[in-house]
Amino acid sequence: MFSKDRELHEECGVFAVCGYENAAAMCYYGLHSLQHRGQEAAGIVVKNKEALSIQKGEGLVTEVFDQDKISKMKGDHAIGHVRYSTAGGGGIANVQPLLFRTLNGSLGIAHNGNIVNANVLKADLEKKGSIFSSSSDTEILGHLIMREEGHMIDRICNSLNKLDGAFAFLILIENALYVARDKYGLRPVSIGQLPNGAYVFSSETCAFEVVGAKFVRDLEPGEIVRVKDGQIKSKLYTNDVTDKICAME
Repeated sequence: MFSKDRELHEECGVFAVCGYENAAAMCYYGLHSLQHRGQEAAGIVVKNKEALSIQKGEGLVTEVFDQDKISKMKGDHAIGHVRYSTAGGGGIANVQPLLFRTLNGSLGIAHNGNIVNANVLKADLEKKGSIFSSSSDTEILGHLIMREEGHMIDRICNSLNKLDGAFAFLILIENALYVARDKYGLRPVSIGQLPNGAYVFSSETCAFEVVGAKFVRDLEPGEIVRVKDGQIKSKLYTNDVTDKICAME
């Protein structure tokens, strides 16, 4: 987010669920419990088999979604976002998650945090031909990932290492979910597990109580987690880590 009041954009909420039949509904309740983290806008990307679809809008979670909309969002994986209310940088283009569609598949990204070298990265990407459709620094990660080569985990890790700042990212593709935390540990994200074994992720553990999930642990600074075919794996995408949790968090 490139406006002068960038510091106001930092506080948002993210939630994800993997392997639950009514993922959109689960994500809705998770976002509702995180509503205090953002009242400007809300959105959900859901994965149904090999297709990603999105529903988002400005307003509270209950204003953006109703029972009819949620019932039409079929799928067993979902990521969601509630956006912090600010004086600038609004508009539907900046409402998350962002959904990228490419010849090699779709990519949904939700982000809580602030990329401090966003302007430098954006300028470099634009010189290389990237065209941005929003003023959100979240979009930068999508462009970085698509310019990398190799396996998706390597592309994401290489891209994350180019970012400096505080962040928690949810990245949903057709066959996996990736969750990452900044190397300073400034933005929180926790892992929970539902009774059926499905994994959920949230900016705050209060969402786990609402959806009936058991807290497992927090992601470590510089950690990335992948959930694929019901299996969870973890690694550090960087060894340059320190724990500096934000006082407000």
